[in-house]
Amino acid sequence: MQLASSGGRRLRHAALATRKLVLEAERTVTRKELSAAARDAGKALDLRPAQRAVLSELVACWGEQEWERLLVWPSNDYLMSRTGLTERAIRRILRQLIDLQLLAPKDSPNGKRYAVKDLAGQVVDAFGFDLTPVYARRGDWAVMLMEQKQLREVQKRAFDEVTICRRATEEALSALAEHFPEVDRTAFEGELKSLQARTPARSKVTLPADLLEAWQLLRTQVEEVFFEAGNAGLGVRHSDNNNGSPSEPCNKGFPKKAEAVRSTEQTPEHLSPELILEACPTLSDYGQPVRDLADIVSAGRYLRASLGAHESAWAEAVEEIGTVRAAIAVIYTLQLYEDDVARNGGESRIKNPGGYFRALTRMVKAGKIDLAVELLAMRRRRMA
Repeated sequence: MQLASSGGRRLRHAALATRKLVLEAERTVTRKELSAAARDAGKALDLRPAQRAVLSELVACWGEQEWERLLVWPSNDYLMSRTGLTERAIRRILRQLIDLQLLAPKDSPNGKRYAVKDLAGQVVDAFGFDLTPVYARRGDWAVMLMEQKQLREVQKRAFDEVTICRRATEEALSALAEHFPEVDRTAFEGELKSLQARTPARSKVTLPADLLEAWQLLRTQVEEVFFEAGNAGLGVRHSDNNNGSPSEPCNKGFPKKAEAVRSTEQTPEHLSPELILEACPTLSDYGQPVRDLADIVSAGRYLRASLGAHESAWAEAVEEIGTVRAAIAVIYTLQLYEDDVARNGGESRIKNPGGYFRALTRMVKAGKIDLAVELLAMRRRRMA
């Protein structure tokens, strides 16, 4: 059967499904409530701008009548004047909104849209579009938006982990080139470039499932090669240098804290835990009381991972500037990074905190930076 040219439309399953959606008994929906539901629907269904514009204009036509259905009857000419779209585009978008179960058409005998009035001139019914589905499905929109939020959070954590693995891999390759240039890095560098080319921008919604595993595997392999090279290929974890009597405790002559402070390390008197606490509030992330320099060392060793710095960077810092200054350098770098993020709205100029910590250690050793002076200046800025 051929449809009439006066506006008849083909029957759609979605149109029948939306008719089964009803409002609560004696429920009057305001235009504000309907508009909020339409905005949520647009976000949940990821509507295109033109679709949102047409849906918004339909919602704006709701007159808040005390009806069982939310009926509106704007003409295509009206929608064209309000949205700037062509009539063909309006017709196409209306069909799409019906298929998405946002609208239910209510056709008149001649296919036109108009209101039905009683003898007193009051509108009692209408032929046009029923917006009841938009409001009745607001629970669906809430669930879909929550799922989308959870998906974005999962993707954010995945991209963050990829970034951590990439930086750690680059740091390990850099350390190999500096300390063990004889080690062949060609295969690792080729794999690094390949993974960088495969990694999409953060603006992409999804991350390939195998990509994160590939980054983690590459990081593990490169760090393992660096570890083995540092052990001269012997694969041993440590050497036993304790020549004392087996009956003597292994911690004889050392402080009772988690890590010892070497007796040869001379720390300025004004470089006190109180100064560090006042200059670097980030110490609160340690979660333990800080009373003396041994506690500072424990905190620095714990917070080192927050910088994304490899254990080799910590070992180098301890060897070059001493345990206490190494811990203070960790805390100082972490505070610099957090302050920079806070000042720049979530962005930091320190792109690689672990590499910054390694560079800071070398400048302290060379005498280019005095940690005590830097902490005093940081405290002064914070108090001001």
